[in-house]
Amino acid sequence: MKTTPTFIPLTPAVFHILLALSDGDKHGYRIMQTAQAQSGGRLRMGAGTLYGSIKRMLTDGLIEEAGERPDPAMDDERRRYYHITEHGRKALQAEADRIAFLAGQLKSLHLIGNRHEG
Repeated sequence: MKTTPTFIPLTPAVFHILLALSDGDKHGYRIMQTAQAQSGGRLRMGAGTLYGSIKRMLTDGLIEEAGERPDPAMDDERRRYYHITEHGRKALQAEADRIAFLAGQLKSLHLIGNRHEG
């Protein structure tokens, strides 16, 4: 398994998949919906991108298939649910730290925040 820093920077798809899974297990379609909502509609991930990313993330140990599933009477048994691993949480935190650092740099250059329109 690769170490967390190897994955940084994360691709937008991987970042948003990890972010979507950070508050609980989800199936693929729910991950897509959550990622789109969390990005304010800026990220539109197609099925090919989603499932290609999920496949790589499973191999890399960032996520795993969830062991528990919802009540079968309330869910489609064909759905696969995914769970963020500790390795995935560390990668997400490292990426969040990287983004926060970059945002601080941009703010210090007055490229974001505290803008005066004129």
